[in-house]
Amino acid sequence: MKLDAHQHFWRYDEREYPWIPKGSPLHHDWLPDDLAPLLAAAGLDGCIAVQARQTVEESRWLLTLADHAGIIKGVVGWVDLRSNRVEEEIGPLAKDARFVGVRHVVQDEAADFMDGADFQRGIGKLAAFGLKYDMLVFPKHLPSAIRLAGRFPEQPFVLDHIAKPPIADGMLEPWRGQIRELAKAKNVMCKVSGLVTEAKHDGWKPEEFKPYLDVVFEAFGEDRLMYGSDWPVCLLAGKYAAVHELVARYAAQSSPAALEKLFGGNCARFYGLPAGPPA
Repeated sequence: MKLDAHQHFWRYDEREYPWIPKGSPLHHDWLPDDLAPLLAAAGLDGCIAVQARQTVEESRWLLTLADHAGIIKGVVGWVDLRSNRVEEEIGPLAKDARFVGVRHVVQDEAADFMDGADFQRGIGKLAAFGLKYDMLVFPKHLPSAIRLAGRFPEQPFVLDHIAKPPIADGMLEPWRGQIRELAKAKNVMCKVSGLVTEAKHDGWKPEEFKPYLDVVFEAFGEDRLMYGSDWPVCLLAGKYAAVHELVARYAAQSSPAALEKLFGGNCARFYGLPAGPPA
């Protein structure tokens, strides 16, 4: 099964999505019927729908979308990991096999947010439900991400958007060294996603991404990388086809087995998606 490991859906509401730039391509409803032809054109069978609002309500809504859209193979939702009631929130969601993981928008938090006792207590509850955790961070959060992965060696983590390095500025350090350190934790995988929005939105060139892709491909290896589009957020800087081609072109010299892992196999294994033919 060929998969896009990271994208979003929403019905646009200014109050619910204050982070969306007004007048941008994101200022719009984006739903499964919009994504389906883009996946098909890229030769992909489905996707992982990831939270874009920090509400349990949205987690339920994404599962409802999945009831009617076969392209949605899994949902990474949100629960309040810092809550004393976190298990009560996770329980009903986790009864649905398509609820495969949890994410918090740590990029909006302080650099040491993931060191917090309440947050770590919540992380410690995920394994009992078989759930994975998506790390959405900036480079400033990588030291705490390294500590988190070390403290919970049995918890599977995946790093979203290669930690959003400053591609537009061409800076590699300290991001490069921290990525290599994080990748030493074998319970951490990495989504090759969210690249174009960290570059200059108008006029980026594929070669600008090579130093960053070199780092993650070397650090994580073929068994711990997965392609994600970050659609429709990617529309701020490029169409779906351009985002997919960027990764596909870089990885073109990889073996057929490595390409199968990058474009679906690793994602399905990580999130525990049911085996079977594509819908």
